[in-house]
Amino acid sequence: MPELSRFFGIVIKLLFSDSSQHNKPHVHVFYNEYTASVGIDGELLAGSLPVKQLTLVSAWLTIHEDELYRAWNKAVRNEPFDRIEPLR
Repeated sequence: MPELSRFFGIVIKLLFSDSSQHNKPHVHVFYNEYTASVGIDGELLAGSLPVKQLTLVSAWLTIHEDELYRAWNKAVRNEPFDRIEPLR
């Protein structure tokens, strides 16, 4: 599963051809022992995250919405996508 971004100990990944299970654009989020699938719109689709990390992920998704949809569209077509660098 290719890594899309990493910030504050949170890892965001995208799967190639990953449109069948959730039927909406989403990312896979990993934080310590937690894992979750979160829609690009911020909806928690599966799994769980601590409230603070879910809030950070939701804000990050909003900031990077255009980049995320570009990456999602490439990933579902099995095309390489660019990483999204964290804010500095």
